[in-house]
Amino acid sequence: ANRVCAADGTLFTEQRPRLQREYEAMVREIEQPIADYTGTILPLGETRVLVLDRPDWIEANIANFKQLFQPLEDVYQRAARQSAPGLPGATQVSRMVLSSQVGLLLGYLARKVLGQYDISLLGKEPLDAGKLYFVEPNIQALEQQLHVPPTELRKWIALHEATHAHEFEVNPWVREYLNGQLEGYLRSMADELGTSSSGHVVGTMLTRLLDNLRNGHNLIEAVMSPHQRQMLSRLQALMSLAEGYSNHVMNRVGAKLLPHYEEIHARVEHRQKNRSQIEELFLRLTGLKMKMEQYALGEAFAARVADQRGIAFLNRAWQGAENLPTEAEVRDPDRWIARIDAMGAAA
Repeated sequence: ANRVCAADGTLFTEQRPRLQREYEAMVREIEQPIADYTGTILPLGETRVLVLDRPDWIEANIANFKQLFQPLEDVYQRAARQSAPGLPGATQVSRMVLSSQVGLLLGYLARKVLGQYDISLLGKEPLDAGKLYFVEPNIQALEQQLHVPPTELRKWIALHEATHAHEFEVNPWVREYLNGQLEGYLRSMADELGTSSSGHVVGTMLTRLLDNLRNGHNLIEAVMSPHQRQMLSRLQALMSLAEGYSNHVMNRVGAKLLPHYEEIHARVEHRQKNRSQIEELFLRLTGLKMKMEQYALGEAFAARVADQRGIAFLNRAWQGAENLPTEAEVRDPDRWIARIDAMGAAA
């Protein structure tokens, strides 16, 4: 991961205290504007702010990935004990492939991520342990590419990440729901891999891989069973809502708060639409392209609902799991509006 992210993404020690103070002050400044628009109150001064460089970000997320993939690691450990000496089994080969994919993804993302709200998914920490990360070398690089006011760019990014804090900390059930979906999905994969020493299961997975690739799925989706894709669909719908809602708030609040908002927004949009062919291929193969498309749909969903019924109605999506939109409803916001109206009429 560190090789992929490149070695120029480090911060000098003397830079950190100043940057830390600046970002902490910025987060405090945007607390009230976010609350004024969303109608939800969260004292962001209690949310920990960390300024990271690329190696820092990789280190923080390796810990998250270790928690995330622990069910699969248990399977690999059992397979290692059962394999013949010197002959890796199918699960061990899978482990090597997964490790290399995770390393490649982390290395790529470490060069791209600007900010992150970290809630330590699958961890046991209380919800007040949420952290806001700002990857300063990437923000500096974007600032130089876009030629926009530095403070406004950072505040725009902070608006997005701080809104995630509202989503998860004002509504603690969201983290529990997300944990449950992730654990179920990973347990299903682990159970399947746990029987993959059988030639029948390996053959089934290979057939599924080839069939799904032919049908246009990315490499990550291609090894999933239909049941696993259903679980992934629920996860994607939630993440589409979370990202779309944050983008919506970032843009609505940013338009009032930042004098150069239109310029920043237009230049970021242009940059995202003009990736190299190699980067586009990488995004498609890894599934990141699909995630970005889902997030764009989530933003359109949030904008449509807020424009039609107001932010208070959109906030009803965060009232419980039954209120979350499905993937189909993310694509068709009016369908979600009708369902929520019907639920209200029946109550």
